[in-house]
Amino acid sequence: MLSYGFLSTHPPTRCGLATFNSALAAHLTADGTRGGIVRVTDRGDDLRAGPGVVHTWSTRSQAGWRDAATALNAFDVVVVQHEYGIYPGADGEDVLPLLRRLTVPSIVVLHTVLRRPSARQKSLLEQIVTAAGAVVTMTDTARDRLLVGYAVRPGKVTVIPHGVAEHVRVPADRRTRPHLLTWGLLGPGKGVEWSLRALARLQDLDPTPTYTVAGRTHPKVVEHQGEAYRAGLHRLGAQLGIAHAVDYQDVYHDQVTLGRLIRSADVVVLPYDSREQVTSGVLIEAVAAGVPVVATAFPHAVELLTGGPGLVVPHQDPAALADAIRRILTEPGLGARLAGRVRPLAADLRWPAVAARYGALAERLVAARRPAVSAASA
Repeated sequence: MLSYGFLSTHPPTRCGLATFNSALAAHLTADGTRGGIVRVTDRGDDLRAGPGVVHTWSTRSQAGWRDAATALNAFDVVVVQHEYGIYPGADGEDVLPLLRRLTVPSIVVLHTVLRRPSARQKSLLEQIVTAAGAVVTMTDTARDRLLVGYAVRPGKVTVIPHGVAEHVRVPADRRTRPHLLTWGLLGPGKGVEWSLRALARLQDLDPTPTYTVAGRTHPKVVEHQGEAYRAGLHRLGAQLGIAHAVDYQDVYHDQVTLGRLIRSADVVVLPYDSREQVTSGVLIEAVAAGVPVVATAFPHAVELLTGGPGLVVPHQDPAALADAIRRILTEPGLGARLAGRVRPLAADLRWPAVAARYGALAERLVAARRPAVSAASA
């Protein structure tokens, strides 16, 4: 069996990459396969080595990529989570010398592929793809964007969807009013203000909907802006006369609690402002749970929901958001039809199936390298 090294943010850090890496590592090593995580953190005082962590790369340390690469070279294959903001250097450029220092095959998972990158971002991503053994995008949209906008070899790019957990089947919370839900780390760009304005347009429904906004404020937002965004949402809700219908849950839910909350929703609302988001773990989780989704037209939503288990609306358009939610809540059979469209997708989205595809890709990389290594030593 191959052994796997992982490079990423990782719990106790709470962010999408950390959650994704933790799940992928757990499933790739579930059968006793050896694995180890090199955890990236931007907090110099947070060097805790949790379960499975073999090294911590503090982004405040000079040339910390050297020791990180040394730790990763102890494994057969390295899986690197890439996002511009998590590694040190301009646009996270310090991940590049690390990749070049690896002596084992690497798989780089691209969580963002910008449509209009800066010249530096474009050059950096092209060099990362060149240095990697293989690159994974989680949507066809991201792969197409990469192949059209960047100088990369198509054969290096594989599409593997974002994984989703199989929630423990506990009963959903019983509700007497229609329930709308948005969850995830909170901050500007989340678009919750558009959902609040949409909710105000739905006050003629009987019974009127309730809206849950679940999740802590993103730690980087708290660091730079405090709780200004969350406070602004509270003020807006009061101005719109809907504060009584909104439940802000300033907590980080565990999987069981989150699963119960998702299944209690009649509609999951993803009102994101981003036009760049090619991967959304929240979207995948909502779809896999069989809950109808209303989302703005960010790339992953357009790809997954068009003709599928949800409705896509324009950005920053509360009237369109309200109309789509109203349709799901009032049009007979629509919610059930949308939820039914997820069944052909669900099995492929579960983490065991997703991890198996990463394992197969790793096996191919190692097998392709063996003849070259044998020839060089002959």
